Amino acid sequence: MKSTDYPQHPSAFPIQPADVMTQLPTQFFATLVQKVNREISAGHDVINLGQGNPDTPTPSHIVTALQEAAANPLYHKYSPFTGYGFLKEAIAKRYFEDYGVVLDPETEVAILFGGKTGLVQLPQILLNPGDLCLVPDPGYPDYWSGVALAKAEMSFMPLRKDNAFLPDYAGIPESVRKRAKLMFLNYPNNPTSATAPLSFYEDTVKFAAENGIVVASDFAYGAIGFDGRRPVSFLQAPGAKEVGVEFYTLSKTYNMAGWRVGFALGNREVVSMINLLQDHIYVSLFGGIQAAAAEALTASQACVGELVGRYESRRDAFFGGLAEIGWEADKPGGSFFSWLPVPKGHTSASFADLLLQKAKVAVAPGIGFGDHGEGYVRVGLLTSEERLREAARRIGELGLFG
Repeated sequence: MKSTDYPQHPSAFPIQPADVMTQLPTQFFATLVQKVNREISAGHDVINLGQGNPDTPTPSHIVTALQEAAANPLYHKYSPFTGYGFLKEAIAKRYFEDYGVVLDPETEVAILFGGKTGLVQLPQILLNPGDLCLVPDPGYPDYWSGVALAKAEMSFMPLRKDNAFLPDYAGIPESVRKRAKLMFLNYPNNPTSATAPLSFYEDTVKFAAENGIVVASDFAYGAIGFDGRRPVSFLQAPGAKEVGVEFYTLSKTYNMAGWRVGFALGNREVVSMINLLQDHIYVSLFGGIQAAAAEALTASQACVGELVGRYESRRDAFFGGLAEIGWEADKPGGSFFSWLPVPKGHTSASFADLLLQKAKVAVAPGIGFGDHGEGYVRVGLLTSEERLREAARRIGELGLFG
C-alpha cells in the first residue's frame, strides 16, 4: 500500500499553530540537504562539503564502553535527573587537564542532550519576550531559533575579516548594550574558522560585567586547533564563571555527533536554571551513553590528537589544491571548516548553486549564516584528502580563478 492509499482524516476544525511556530527561522541546512539530494538522486557524484557532520566513526574503545554499559541493568532504569556524578566528574577532570579550569562537578556542570539543546534552551531560560540577545553575524543559525522560541529580539554583532572575525564591542551602541541580557560567542568559529585569543575573552568578561550581559560561549570545536595551537576556552579568562557559561560537546572531539552528549559549564546560577528546565523535559541521558561518554573523557586522548592531525592534513591538501587553481584564501586556525571568498560577479548563494550544478561540489553559502556572511562560502573538511583535492580540481575547471 502506498502512503497515499491510507485513509485521509482532515481535521474537523482548523488547527492553528501557536504564534511562536510561525516565527521560527527557516532551517537553512534542511534546504541545502534537499538541493544536494536532488543531484545525488539524479545520479551525479556530488562531493558534499556543505555540512558539519563528522565523517569518521567514533573511536572503538568508546563504542566498546557503550556495548558493555548497555548490558548493565542499572542503566535500564531512569537515570538521575541531572545525570550521573561520574560523568560530571569526568568533564571537570578533562577541563582541568586541558585548560587548567577548575569546575565543581555538582554545581558548575549540567549534562545536555547535545550542545545544540543547551544553546536553544538558554534564551528561553534567560530572556522574556522583547528582551535583547547579541548574536554573531555570521553565526550558527540555531542561536536564532532559541531567541525566536523565547519571543525575544536579536542584535547582530558583525564579524569582519579586518577584526580577525571577532566582534567589536566598542562599536555596539550604548542603547543596545544596556538592553542586552545574553550574548553568544563561538570560537573556534562556525562558519569563519577563526580562533580567539585569551585577551579577547578578558575583554569579553569586562564588557559583560559592565553591562549585565550573560555570556554563552559555544566551544563545540574546542579540541580542534591547528599548527600546534590549542584553542582557548572562555573559562580560562579570570572572572568568566561570574558572567557566563560555556557549552561543550563530544560530537566533534570524539566523532560522537549521533550520541547527543553535551555540557553547560560555569556560572552556578545559570547551570542551576538549565537543570531546572531540563527536570521538566527530560530524565537525563541513557546511563550507558553516560558511561561511554565518561570513558571518552578519561581514557587516553590519543584519538583526539589523531583526529586533529587528520583535519590538519585535509586542510593542507585542500589548500594546496586551491593554490593550484588560484583561489586565494586564509587557512583556518581551528574547527573543521574553511571560509572562502567568492569570485567577483557572484553572491554566496549564486556561487554555491554554480558549484553544485556545474562542478557537483556542495558548499554552504555564507548568507545562510547572516548578512555579514555574504561574499563567502563555508567548506567542510569532512571527506578524504583525495576527494578534497578532487573538489578543488573540479572547481578549477570552471575557470573562475587565476
